[in-house]
Amino acid sequence: MQVTFTHHQSAHCENGVASNLLKNNGLNISEPMVFGIGSGLFFVYLPFIKVNYAPAISYRTLPGQIFNKVAARLNLKIKRQKFSSVVNANKALDENLKNNIPTGLQVGVYNLSYFPDEYRFHFNAHNLVVYGKTDKDYLISDPVMETVTTLTHEELDKVRFAKGAFAPRGQMYYPIQIPKDVDLKSAIIKGIKNTCRDMLAPMPIVGVRGIKFVSKQIRKWPIKHGTKKANHYLAQMVRMQEEIGTGGGGFRFIYAAFLQEASVILGNEELKELSKEMTKIGDSWRDFAVEASRIYKNRSAKEDAYNTIADELLDIANREEIFFKKLKKAIS
Repeated sequence: MQVTFTHHQSAHCENGVASNLLKNNGLNISEPMVFGIGSGLFFVYLPFIKVNYAPAISYRTLPGQIFNKVAARLNLKIKRQKFSSVVNANKALDENLKNNIPTGLQVGVYNLSYFPDEYRFHFNAHNLVVYGKTDKDYLISDPVMETVTTLTHEELDKVRFAKGAFAPRGQMYYPIQIPKDVDLKSAIIKGIKNTCRDMLAPMPIVGVRGIKFVSKQIRKWPIKHGTKKANHYLAQMVRMQEEIGTGGGGFRFIYAAFLQEASVILGNEELKELSKEMTKIGDSWRDFAVEASRIYKNRSAKEDAYNTIADELLDIANREEIFFKKLKKAIS
């Protein structure tokens, strides 16, 4: 069984799956456009939730929200299903493949055999598309991979029913209705307003204030937890920012690409300039990651290394605060 499907590589899994499924259904929409309309850009620090034995930090909204918001704002319909049993999950997926429906899945990363070992850890919010099946394997389009790949039936069961935070519970999803004409302009404006609201939220662990809060915490980590644990926390922060399919810089480069596209669609030159500014902020996030990696690999020559990168992060937060206030004004 194999359905008609074209694999396009992307920087991030959920955007990539959404973009690929929509393209397959006749709506040609880029990965950055999916991310921007779906208000994917975010920052949240959750010290009370541990991922990989470190406080949870996310540079994006909750799994599934990007595609859900794209659907709401473009008037599409998506069907989502979760399952309590492996048998029922497989039955529903196989039925879709029989009906020529490529299907998005939320899965755990740890048992993805085609991932390099260093990327395989307990993270359950990865997304991929299943577009076919043989006697032994399922045919997989994982948008962060260059080409299509496969998982055995047993491997797919494992990743669909991975345990832990954000357990996918066999979740599958796919578009069931796409209108002939979509209103991109209105969707873009709603997406930008939502992101500005999130990033400027008056909550201590969210958005710009969340980044400032983490900057304060970084100064305390070595004293409070000791160097080994502090280094692990820092490594986890960098991993979420640079390695988990963010396109680097905690999604800032993808968001800059979205603003570039949006400036053309809305005929708004200011968004073009803000796109360049967001790219520079993304560069600073990347510099922060390089400096942080030197610390946790014990290669930093700086005496007061933790305070130095905390200063870097505070500077990024201040620049993002100015940026999102300008962005909000640009589309009001």
